[in-house]
Amino acid sequence: MSGIILTQNQTFIIGPVAQILGYIMEGIFFCLDKIGIPNIGLAIILFTIVVNLLMLPLTIKQQKFSKLSAKMNPELQAIQAKYKNKKDNESMMKMNEETQAVYAKYGVSPTGSCVQLIIQMPILFALYRVIYAMPAYVGKIKEAFLPLVDKLISQAGSADFIQTFRDAAMFAKQFSNEAFTGGNTQYIQNTFIDVLNRASTAEWHSISEQFPSLSADVDATVAILERYNNFLGLNIGNSPSYIVHEALDSGTYLMVIAALAVPLLSALTQWINTKLMPQAESNNNNQDNPMASSMKTMNIMMPVMSAIFCYSLPAGMGLYWIAGSVVRSIQQIVINKHIDKMDLEEIIKKNVEKNKKKIEKRGVTAKMLNDYATMNTKTLASKANSASTMTQEEKEEAIRKSTEYYNKNSKQGSIASKANMVKQYNEKNNRK
Repeated sequence: MSGIILTQNQTFIIGPVAQILGYIMEGIFFCLDKIGIPNIGLAIILFTIVVNLLMLPLTIKQQKFSKLSAKMNPELQAIQAKYKNKKDNESMMKMNEETQAVYAKYGVSPTGSCVQLIIQMPILFALYRVIYAMPAYVGKIKEAFLPLVDKLISQAGSADFIQTFRDAAMFAKQFSNEAFTGGNTQYIQNTFIDVLNRASTAEWHSISEQFPSLSADVDATVAILERYNNFLGLNIGNSPSYIVHEALDSGTYLMVIAALAVPLLSALTQWINTKLMPQAESNNNNQDNPMASSMKTMNIMMPVMSAIFCYSLPAGMGLYWIAGSVVRSIQQIVINKHIDKMDLEEIIKKNVEKNKKKIEKRGVTAKMLNDYATMNTKTLASKANSASTMTQEEKEEAIRKSTEYYNKNSKQGSIASKANMVKQYNEKNNRK
């Protein structure tokens, strides 16, 4: 039967990662429960700290790349400015060669941080899944729902009733799934828990009104969940928007301030986090650099979007974002101090050596490049004399044929294409 534990994410890559992170979360909650403080908010904070510490090596590598990028960006921008209005093939090739030379000088790749980001992306998605669906990964929390859910399932019309809840539409496919209609008990339990886990306080009260015989069970379940979800007086299972609305109706204005603090703190901590990130060195060309401009806009928009999402999502998600930003900010301060003490020139030297070794592994040696340089100089000198007697059409045809030959199996202007030219030169000499 497919999807017996449908509450757990089963997406390729993200699903297994979420399961591993779920074990970490369950271990944290188990320890908190053993010492008498089974609190979801505290578990989220500890979970965030543990996961960020596990990702620390990747973070350090990414920050090293950012620091080197900030150092070499002025040189790259100078090259872009130099060839800004030159669109001919020769100028584009020269710009590409000079750009590659800068990357080679610093011993980094244009995609240097992509590997770290690719690894981090499924982890971040899995983190959201675990926190957003805690009962799916933490057995103790799921057990709090089961006594009520087992009785609720036996009530006529209960499935139709909970489908009227605000977030029930997210699980519409589960209610029509063959496992649900076929009476698979575990599947039905998980589907009910999925909906109830996102139910507001008003929706919990509506269960007692709709099924009076379950009032005592509803109260018992709500009492356990409120104990788990209570963090500094807030029920982190509810969204700040709901808490504000409920507080205004009851006249408890202090709760309004507490609820609004979640999205505001999320925006503030994310803004601080972006300010601590390595920044590109000041350069007049930054005004004309679209990447720098887009990054500046993103650094402003991300905290704003964070506040908007946190206001409408459960406060637990906001707590995770705040905790994550604080942990990353602390890490960033430590990493920045560590990197500032490092000799960047020594790092660049080591990176250049590594880059040379990689090139040699591909079969392109320094001698081959030197031979190419010598050959290229002689060829250009001899062709310069004959070029003056050629018509414009003949020149363009010669350039086209040369480019097609040497770049047939490699990227134009790359080291591989130059190696092909060296190979052709050697073949000609051997034939002679």
